[in-house]
Amino acid sequence: MQHLHKRIAILVDTAYQEMELWYPYYRFLEAGAECVLVGAEAGKTYTSKLGYPATAQLSYDAVTANNFDGVVVPGGYAPDHIRRHARANQFVKDMDQQGKLVAAICHAGWVLCSAGILKGRRATCFFAIKDDLVNAGARYEDAEVVVDQNLVTSRKPDDLPAFCRASLAVLAEAPVLAA
Repeated sequence: MQHLHKRIAILVDTAYQEMELWYPYYRFLEAGAECVLVGAEAGKTYTSKLGYPATAQLSYDAVTANNFDGVVVPGGYAPDHIRRHARANQFVKDMDQQGKLVAAICHAGWVLCSAGILKGRRATCFFAIKDDLVNAGARYEDAEVVVDQNLVTSRKPDDLPAFCRASLAVLAEAPVLAA
């Protein structure tokens, strides 16, 4: 397996879905990538739906798309909190505009809606927010993973193997960070 020298931002906030944060986190580490947890407040510990802690290493104010190769947005109810931060939405939009990996699973589609990057794009999500994605202009598909160029979306934790495989494939092809 090739060694990916990539830097990935994983967005975190309260009530995140455990598997959707930690499964990609460790999967990307295994592939050689660096993973950075990014939240509204650096150093703050956010608890998952079941109370599992995740501490943000950097804040939205401290990150720019130029410093990362990809962004992963986990689901749970964290996306409803993440999308309240204009800097988080802008970061996702900037990553998308640079053609870098934007990976969103489950309720993370809410952040894609707020980032304004779904118009005319193929995407999937947890079924309960399908209308939100469609209203944001997405061409919804019910599939374990949908890849539209650099955008990777999945529906639920059961889709994580396909979600991570597709995300790693996009990362392998993604533009390399500027020196």
